[in-house]
Amino acid sequence: MDPVIIVGAGPVGLTLALALARQDVPCVVLDEGPGKDEPRPARTVVLREETAALMERLTGVPLAHAGVRWAGWRSMRRKQVTAEVAFGDVEPAPLHIAQHVLTGALRAALAGERLVRIAVNSRLDTIEQEPSGVTARTRGDTGTWWRGSYLVGCDGPRSTVRKLQDIRFPGRTAVERHAVAALRTELPWYDEALLHRTPPWRTSGPSAGEITARPLPDGVWRLDWLLPPGKDLVTPELLLGRVRETLAGWTDGPTPPYELLDTGVHTVHHRLARRWRADRVFLAGDAAHLLGALGTHGLEEGLRDADNLAWKLALAWHHGPHEALLDSYQTERRAIVAARLRAADQALPLVRGGGLRSYVPGSARGHDTLLMDGHLGRGALGAPGTYADSPLAPGRLEGEVPIGTAPGSAVTDVRVTAEDGTFVRLRDRFGRGVLLVVLIAPGTGVWERRHWVSAGIMPRLAAAVSALPHRAELLVAESYPGAAAHTVLLLRPDGHLVTALSGVRPADLYAAAEAAVGGPVTAEAEARADAGAGSR
Repeated sequence: MDPVIIVGAGPVGLTLALALARQDVPCVVLDEGPGKDEPRPARTVVLREETAALMERLTGVPLAHAGVRWAGWRSMRRKQVTAEVAFGDVEPAPLHIAQHVLTGALRAALAGERLVRIAVNSRLDTIEQEPSGVTARTRGDTGTWWRGSYLVGCDGPRSTVRKLQDIRFPGRTAVERHAVAALRTELPWYDEALLHRTPPWRTSGPSAGEITARPLPDGVWRLDWLLPPGKDLVTPELLLGRVRETLAGWTDGPTPPYELLDTGVHTVHHRLARRWRADRVFLAGDAAHLLGALGTHGLEEGLRDADNLAWKLALAWHHGPHEALLDSYQTERRAIVAARLRAADQALPLVRGGGLRSYVPGSARGHDTLLMDGHLGRGALGAPGTYADSPLAPGRLEGEVPIGTAPGSAVTDVRVTAEDGTFVRLRDRFGRGVLLVVLIAPGTGVWERRHWVSAGIMPRLAAAVSALPHRAELLVAESYPGAAAHTVLLLRPDGHLVTALSGVRPADLYAAAEAAVGGPVTAEAEARADAGAGSR
């Protein structure tokens, strides 16, 4: 069986390669560059808890040491604080990290991965598809033909893969523009992020009505100034003027000492590819979508693309093509990104439009809340989507019960007992290509596994799990939010809930598991899998 070809060695492409390798799928990553990433402190990403956990699981690196988990968030309008959030157990803190640091951690993890080959200075030129695979031609120092089972375009906004497959990429250009600076200085908020709208001081040049400050390690801050509509050139003088005025305004005095590390202009586009799959070719990350206005973060959605696609490609690679399963990647991920784009486009006229609406009592505070939600991963603008309407969702099950997590949503991380009797975090079992079956059994945590593994409903549940149509791991948890004792949870390999059942119901469990992997395997798929196994 040929490897999966991944075009693009940015964070999304490298994440996909690592995720596939963890599921024993070989990959070739075609890197257009030299295999190194230029440090750019002003180019950063904010990761929510689940996405940061995904990155740490794949890289084996505690990324909190490489980035900053914010202690809090505050929103200000003029001189007034309109909202404050303190992060902790109730609301986990986002992780803010420089993109080149994240990419470096992914490259370091891939350096020792025997199943992944990175071909540097390899620019894609041609793609040819056949029923049995894909052939890609590259030009450059290592220009050659590459044979693969599937090909995934993670090659950014100007994706060559997307263009070669003649996939349209409609949307809007320059929805917003931001002047960006990374600098080392001391601010009054230390490790809190800040959104400041209509600051009271006079800004240089056209009015800058919104500034965002996000802390990074070693006293570094990323500052973003929303630019007025148009294509006016952001000169170094204008940017330095904004830096000085902003720092002086926040410290109520002369401009404090600072060290300017990096600058840039970030232009936000909103685009969505018409198709994310063309037979054996897929799109992910910026090749498939562009978003980022009002605080939404496109890179994080790209990492979620990789997480969603990896287990589906791995299952198809090992067991033969499940067309419904592979199609579900586009259905699930495109719907979520489209919803976020719609929400941002609907909110933009309210938040940026001004006019009479801006004078309605309470409207300013509501607009600030919208923006804060986008930055913090809440609400329609920022909350992670669910796969409730996925084609992989099972039909009505007689034994299904509601719990604190809706079907299709990412599950809450809890401590579980693994099959070998060790205590692990539930998230540590994600991304291994197997379904997860979790029994909620209060009291088991205080007893040795040998005392309860053969008692009560465990033998019957273990037998039901062993009979499932796809490999599954049985775990036991003391508790889970909203779940009663003896509730059985079925999870996808990416940690999204398939269903929750009241007790051991083998027929319901089997039906849900079969739906979660795209339905029954066809005879044709089995034959292809057997043929592939013979060639490996």
